[in-house]
Amino acid sequence: MASCFGVFFGFIAWFIARYALGGLYTVNQNERAVKTIFGEVERIKGKTTLDDPISEHLRPEEKQRYNYPQVRVIPPGGPYFKWPWEKIYKVSVATQTVNMAFDPQDPNANKKGTILEAVTKDQLNTGLTGQIRYRVSERNLYAYVFGVKKPIVHVMGYFVSVLRERIAGFEAPQKEAIELDVSILNKASPASVSTQTAPINIDSVIVGISINDLRKNLRDINEHMDRECLSSAARYGITLDASLITGIDPPTEVESALAAINTAHNHVSSEISLAQATADQKIVQSKRAVEIETLKAQAEVEPLNFLAAQLAELKKSGPGALTAYLRNVRLKLYSQAQQIILEVKK
Repeated sequence: MASCFGVFFGFIAWFIARYALGGLYTVNQNERAVKTIFGEVERIKGKTTLDDPISEHLRPEEKQRYNYPQVRVIPPGGPYFKWPWEKIYKVSVATQTVNMAFDPQDPNANKKGTILEAVTKDQLNTGLTGQIRYRVSERNLYAYVFGVKKPIVHVMGYFVSVLRERIAGFEAPQKEAIELDVSILNKASPASVSTQTAPINIDSVIVGISINDLRKNLRDINEHMDRECLSSAARYGITLDASLITGIDPPTEVESALAAINTAHNHVSSEISLAQATADQKIVQSKRAVEIETLKAQAEVEPLNFLAAQLAELKKSGPGALTAYLRNVRLKLYSQAQQIILEVKK
């Protein structure tokens, strides 16, 4: 009888140690957890990822495919308790950084995860270097834990495919035409100036090279990748915080040729800028010359206009006012002249 009680109390002690104390768990600050009960995840009733703003970036045909249930997320803290038929899945939500050339399935791919190759629109094979920052999306843990077998593999594959597509079809934004105002003096009237606009487009002078365009527009490419990868949280449960492409390098066999082409392009750009500066200077000089001549003409015409106005007012005084005025002016001129030649009427 005593042995039966010993076995019973021993079983009770083992059960408490195994399931009561062993059922306690905690969740770290950089972790989130989800619980399954008899293999079924604990969900939020009637809620899916389509009800969450993270699905806004999915295309209409993708929303049905990536329609995952929303699950109850266990926040950091504890201790929490679980029954033997419950299982806890903990996931780190800390931001991680990985080389964009990293292949989770084959570490030796892409030159051991250091350089990602892509082909440009002019069939030039380039090497891309950079990094990706990502973290597990707390708002779609179902996709990360249960929906996708290897989420990071899917995310890296999606990122690389979007990046290669962008590199293959990238075209630099059209540059605005540089307009040169050329002033041409009118021979018929020196005081008038006609301005003609002669647009000169650098793109028509310089033939663009895709790798140069890519290097000059790295920021635009990075922003494009960030926009295109906004749907990764709804797809795979991983949020891409940022993608940073730091280098775009051509093959070594074309590096010297590309350097020579860039030198020629820089020379052409310099000549165009110099021509524009010279034309602008001539325009300013021509405008100044026209302004000076115009002011001289106005200075000569102003006294005559003033005299005409005085004579008009004088004429209003009476019929003999102009005759008296002319006589007084003539006498004043006679007093100042040294010699006078008079015409004798025959």
